[in-house]
Amino acid sequence: MKSIFAAPSSHLPRPATLALVLALTLGSGGAWSQGSPDAPALGASPETLIDHARQSNPGFAAARAEALAAQERVTPAGALPDPTFEVELMDATNTMNGRSASLLPGQVGETRYRITQPLPGWGKRELAVKAATAQATQADAMRDTSWAELAAKIETLWLRYYAADREHALTREGLTLLQSLEQLSLARYELGLLPQQAVLRMQREITAQRLALVEVEQRRKGLAAGLNGLLGRAHDAPLAPPDNPAPLPERLEATVLFEAAASANPEVNAAGSGIDVASAERERTYRNRLPDFAVGVRNNRPYEGKASWDVMFEVMIPLQQSSRRAREREAEYMLLAAEARREDARARTSGELGSAWSMYVQGRETLRLLQHTLLPQAQATRDASQAALASGKVDFDSVIEAERQLIDIRTRQLQTELETRLALTEIRKLTGEFK
Repeated sequence: MKSIFAAPSSHLPRPATLALVLALTLGSGGAWSQGSPDAPALGASPETLIDHARQSNPGFAAARAEALAAQERVTPAGALPDPTFEVELMDATNTMNGRSASLLPGQVGETRYRITQPLPGWGKRELAVKAATAQATQADAMRDTSWAELAAKIETLWLRYYAADREHALTREGLTLLQSLEQLSLARYELGLLPQQAVLRMQREITAQRLALVEVEQRRKGLAAGLNGLLGRAHDAPLAPPDNPAPLPERLEATVLFEAAASANPEVNAAGSGIDVASAERERTYRNRLPDFAVGVRNNRPYEGKASWDVMFEVMIPLQQSSRRAREREAEYMLLAAEARREDARARTSGELGSAWSMYVQGRETLRLLQHTLLPQAQATRDASQAALASGKVDFDSVIEAERQLIDIRTRQLQTELETRLALTEIRKLTGEFK
């Protein structure tokens, strides 16, 4: 097949060729815009998704840009205001010299040129830099808070995606076993060894299992779409099957966790930065009691006269005391509010961490009982019922019930593991592990 890139001009005009090439290479939604087909799909672990989201999530990109913007405000905060240049035309009507009116410098009674430089009061520039630095630090803390929320949300969705994938496998495994038992029940029914009701119940169980399989499959697709949304990808972009997550820690020391939350929790740190901002703004407000200044020079050029120079010094008079006192009270209240927000963040973090730690401890113990006690018992019961069925000692209802109990216990084990891992994710978020 001849390549379209080498098509002769008689077959395809040059502008159309260029447009086609651009559409293939740069078109939105094209194959090349989605990356190479040989590139590995994301989704095997939450870490790969979190690393991808660091560069592709629009919300975090906005938080990162806002933090960078806040850093850029530090330098201009301490800069002097721009000087002003003024041209003043005295006697523009030329009444004094009897000529016609004019708006041209040098063609009026007197032309004055003035340059003025405003000067903030003592220490005001330093306080402005201090306030801008505190705001930049707060913006960094807000960015870290946004990232911790995003990373925890991605890991939470991935854990649900992992649980749905494992539940799908368990459901399919149960369906395969029930279908094999259906063949056996039909064979016995044809020999007159099994009543029709037993066969019908077996088929109802298979139908119910198929419905459960459809529900799990749709839930898994929905979770995959949610993950792709957080990654800034198309909703139907492929995700790799999830691998087994890392083993759960055997123990979590509550004292260590609470100390980590008090020092590294992003929300608490952001609230603490808010106190620094409010404190700096309060200092600036009180410093506004001092006046600002301005210096300037003026060049006077009268018509047909000698030029002269003037030097000026201006002082702003802090006369509006009532408005200043109101702003000072506002700054004090803002500082109190910032301190209260930090205490509120600490209290909420402590409560949420205590709840998550309790859920983790409970889930860890429940998993231990399910794995080492209840699950082996259910498996032994299922194997015994199948062996008894082969020898004709029990009916199919007993086998179906034993299999259903085993499926329920496996599903409960998976759900308990999911809840325990979700509690661990919440603990990691509250203790500032998502950097």
